[in-house]
Amino acid sequence: MSKANITPQQRKLDIDIWIIGLTTFAVFALYSVFSQQFMSFVKNDNVPILLRLTVIAALQFGVAGLGITAVCLIRRESFFNSGLKKDNFLKSVLGTIGCYAPLIVYVLASGQFDGYRPFSSVILTDKLMESGIILKIVGMLIVITVWGFFEGFNYVVVSEKISQRYPSKHKLLDWGAVVCAVVCILVHPINISLLGIVEILVTLFAIYGMLMVKKVTGNAWGCIFAFLFIWNAI
Repeated sequence: MSKANITPQQRKLDIDIWIIGLTTFAVFALYSVFSQQFMSFVKNDNVPILLRLTVIAALQFGVAGLGITAVCLIRRESFFNSGLKKDNFLKSVLGTIGCYAPLIVYVLASGQFDGYRPFSSVILTDKLMESGIILKIVGMLIVITVWGFFEGFNYVVVSEKISQRYPSKHKLLDWGAVVCAVVCILVHPINISLLGIVEILVTLFAIYGMLMVKKVTGNAWGCIFAFLFIWNAI
């Protein structure tokens, strides 16, 4: 489609996608330049843990959350318009669990599972669990919001924007879900081996599948559930 034939809605979607993409890239670039100083600060036990957690959470939010929040504020769109509702909640969660089943089996079969620990992948979670009750509650609320809600919901909004801009004529093909699944693979370490290829395939299936479940049910809570109780816990 030529630029002359682009509708005002498509032009808005292009801008939204660019805002999200450039915001994410800018945060990644910032981390790449100052990664050594950043990690030194985060691992410094002389700095209060809540301050260190806030810094790392801000970085994570910048990657997955800031862009979609900026777009929603600019467009005056509510998060609730992207599937945060009660309707089909159970179908969304169960469907998402089904999509993650192969990934769960892979983690168990490959010997990578060392216990079910929600948010154990977050660098300061273990330290946070050793803190006082108030710090623990405040810290975990930050972790749940950033690594649970926004990491999952970011996939929902990005996928929606891309799918609306580039709709597919095939029911089982969704370009937004494809892009999100591929990006998920690219931003995580890739192991080019037989097991590594299997991991890539089951991860693609999990991300693509959960977004298709959201598309079918219209409910986004399954995606958020995945990052609260599966992705960051096994």
